[in-house]
Amino acid sequence: MIVSRLRSILQGLDLIGEIRSAGSYESAVSLLAEQTPDLVLLDINLGSRSGIDLLQYIRGHYPTVTVIMISNQSSPRHRAICRELGAAHFIDKSTEFGQIRSVVSSFLQP
Repeated sequence: MIVSRLRSILQGLDLIGEIRSAGSYESAVSLLAEQTPDLVLLDINLGSRSGIDLLQYIRGHYPTVTVIMISNQSSPRHRAICRELGAAHFIDKSTEFGQIRSVVSSFLQP
């Protein structure tokens, strides 16, 4: 449901091309290997592994990719960990979901 909602929010933005989604760490790693995106929206909960693990993987293998964390796990500790690992921004899904469009737009370059 969240992925569908994100797609509808993002499809109307200028400079958004193909939107791809992955439901697991392994699926995301495969998608990244196929085509390197400019921007990744990443939840901490990925099921099989943590999105924080994937953030570390992305920073190590794709350092130019902008990563925006989107999660309900938005404690100061989670935010600090993500920032230290290179997340460009952190959005709390429960209170800041309405900001996604403007935050993503601010990271898109013409």
